[in-house]
Amino acid sequence: MNADYKVDLLVLGMGAAAQLAAIYAHDADPDLNILIATKALKGKGGCSRMVQGGFNVVLDPGDSHEKHLMDTLKGGQYINDQDLALALVEQATPTVKELETVCGCFFDRRPDGHIHQKAFAGQCFDRTVHKGDLTGIEIISRTTEQIFKRRIPVLEETRAVELLLDAEGSTVTGALLYNMRSGAFVTVEAAATLVATGGGPTQYRFHAPGPEKSADGIAMLYRAGALMRDMEMIQFHPTGLIIPGSVVAGALLEEGLRGAGAHLYNGEGERYMLKYAPDVAERATRDVVSRSAYLEMMAGRACPEGGVRIDAAHLGADFVLKSFPGMAERCAQFKYDLAHGMVPVSPSAHFFMGGAAIGVDCRASLDKLFVAGEDAGGVHGANRLGGNGIGESCVYGRLAGKSIAAYLSRPENRRIKDSAPGMAKEAMARISEPLSRRGGPSPFDNRREIQETNWVKVGVVRKESALEEALTDFAGLRRDVERASVSGRQAYNMQFNTHLDTLNMIDVSVMAATSALQRQETRGAHTREDFPVQRDDYGLFNTFMWRGEDGLPVFEKREVVFRHKSLEACQKHKK
Repeated sequence: MNADYKVDLLVLGMGAAAQLAAIYAHDADPDLNILIATKALKGKGGCSRMVQGGFNVVLDPGDSHEKHLMDTLKGGQYINDQDLALALVEQATPTVKELETVCGCFFDRRPDGHIHQKAFAGQCFDRTVHKGDLTGIEIISRTTEQIFKRRIPVLEETRAVELLLDAEGSTVTGALLYNMRSGAFVTVEAAATLVATGGGPTQYRFHAPGPEKSADGIAMLYRAGALMRDMEMIQFHPTGLIIPGSVVAGALLEEGLRGAGAHLYNGEGERYMLKYAPDVAERATRDVVSRSAYLEMMAGRACPEGGVRIDAAHLGADFVLKSFPGMAERCAQFKYDLAHGMVPVSPSAHFFMGGAAIGVDCRASLDKLFVAGEDAGGVHGANRLGGNGIGESCVYGRLAGKSIAAYLSRPENRRIKDSAPGMAKEAMARISEPLSRRGGPSPFDNRREIQETNWVKVGVVRKESALEEALTDFAGLRRDVERASVSGRQAYNMQFNTHLDTLNMIDVSVMAATSALQRQETRGAHTREDFPVQRDDYGLFNTFMWRGEDGLPVFEKREVVFRHKSLEACQKHKK
């Protein structure tokens, strides 16, 4: 069948990584035919826009890329791809400057006019650039304006559902999209495809990303046969709001609050982080704080709302309202008073450290395929530092744009390969089946079951028996997802979109549980109740994974390459 669009570059997603890639590719070659597809409205969706705290970057003469790299490797518990981590810290400096000069962002200033940088957990220097506690809105608002300025076309409310491949299955030829407004499928063939949809581990009961996130990119990459890595590493942010009965449950109170001195208390009024991390207390890294809260909750010391409580009132109401206006307003919407009282919170699924295996040029394992942002793995190792997430999206979006423009500058790469005959048509028929089926499980019930199974069995703390049970449960849930029924038409059908979400959630859940079984130790965000100790004599490996012929993951372990910093240097580094 003929494609609806043929373009030089197809960008899937419209967060920071996607928009900066489009901007830099366009600026390198204004003649490139670029098309963006976003699940949301222009500039209104995704996780980049939700970033509160800020962007880690070396600007101060007292700081250094060496220090930022060591903090990142220490936070990642030594299993980061060191090439990717080094590029992150070195390229963050020109990237943040160009966010202001190229895109028009304006970050908070010190009295002397220099960019203000604040404290974030897990870092030996205060290097987090921010715009109050609404940094993501500043970045996405300005980059969206630059997309408009360059007249780069955008397909709004159009989600990617499958990557298209050539007949050999080794080259990505574009993607099959679904227009949620019209209910129509759209085929796009491209000389290069960038997957930058953002991760979003919403397959858990408590999750920080917005409800439109469902790990679409990671699941599509896996189904297309791309090499994936470190899928057991899912970060739980320690302070997600507890809001009973609301889809906003899990929305974050960001890192800067703890960096400024907020305290955490269990249901018995004990400031428990003094027990788990006496040297740094609440300023410990996210994995430590999340694990500590979970253990308190499981030990029966939860607050009445079911989690723990964060207290910033002792910092002074004026300081809290001035420094954290976005968080204070969000709490007030749910009748919590951040400036004067305690607020109930729980660990909340937040970020995939794992994803597609890429190089510094953002090339993935399939030809003509590029990946940037949370859909890619390796930068953060076993745990991401707060402020390194939007940093990754901006840095690697910029690098992707430059890399893709260089790739497409060669005439042989500018040619569009044909998709495998019948691939798009078969996918359309398969994906649409629930609309003509009656009596099957509800997609809403399927989503809830997936979220509960992950929360209980593949959550903050894991063990072998629960992970094996989860894989058995997921096999049954996959059958439920595949025989789901959807009522109504395809246009603006929330039930049908939820079904598409569950197709992705189940693939990502199986990858995470399978990978978690392979790591028989505790490291970073991966905590094993049955293997509670981090073992550097055993665990310095990455689990790489790809889709087998039966649809299930095939994996292999590869030793970490200490290319730039030795294990001993990483172990000795003090934050």
